[in-house]
Amino acid sequence: IVELPAAEFPVGLREIPQPPEKLNYRGQLPAADLTLLSIVGPRKYTTYGKQVVEELVGGLKGQPVGIVSGLALGIDSLAHEAALKNGLYTLAIPGGGISDERIYPASHKKLAYRILEAGGGLLSEFDPDFQATKWSFIQRNRLVAGISQATLLPEAAPKSGTLTTARMTADYSRDLLVVPGSIFAETSKGVHQFLKLGAIPITSKEDLLDALNLAPQEAAPAQASLALSPIELLIINTLTEPTHRDELIRKCGLGVAEAAQTLMMLELQGHIASEQNVYRRCL
Repeated sequence: IVELPAAEFPVGLREIPQPPEKLNYRGQLPAADLTLLSIVGPRKYTTYGKQVVEELVGGLKGQPVGIVSGLALGIDSLAHEAALKNGLYTLAIPGGGISDERIYPASHKKLAYRILEAGGGLLSEFDPDFQATKWSFIQRNRLVAGISQATLLPEAAPKSGTLTTARMTADYSRDLLVVPGSIFAETSKGVHQFLKLGAIPITSKEDLLDALNLAPQEAAPAQASLALSPIELLIINTLTEPTHRDELIRKCGLGVAEAAQTLMMLELQGHIASEQNVYRRCL
């Protein structure tokens, strides 16, 4: 564990109101030329939220991007896992100290070790043996929001604690990126609040690259398509011509919520595209 001199604090953390007085770290700090993206979300995530994180982070593979999150249960750990899976740098900023005894939650100690082994880092403004408390998580959130150029919010209910970090992101003049969800999903209502206030909607991997000012990489030739689920195949095979969303749902015999989630994932994967609720195949 190394204490970082104030002059060497990441630029983003020197710019925020009430910057940290000190920082301790383990492992590697992010390189100066990395674009940092914070990903935050609820501890109790949905299948949709998990798919969004895996799909969007997967779309950053090979890019000069680092993923920042809080090592917490739920979306945080999914973000770190997705970064590791795709060979991206990842930085964990937990709500307590970063000694072996104080890593929180203790169930993520192995994840913390994997982050370090992969060349990532742990960062905290608390003493190494500080035990996480309710207020320390709120205090930590400003570091997660401040260190990155943008923060991505995959899903959040209206009263989710995650919204604190989202508000800080906006307050710090960083880009807040949100993934729209079903209007029937409680776990998307918090996201939609920020969408109405001007947050940047992310509906595909290409959207995320644009928001981070990154150019897409050319796909390897003859690359096999990802395996599709039976429902995804049903939708694609039904789209023999541009079709309105309501008509497509009727033809496929799907529920509205199930169809909305599957259509969103197919768009994120680049298999289909839509304009004014009319869908077409991209195959």
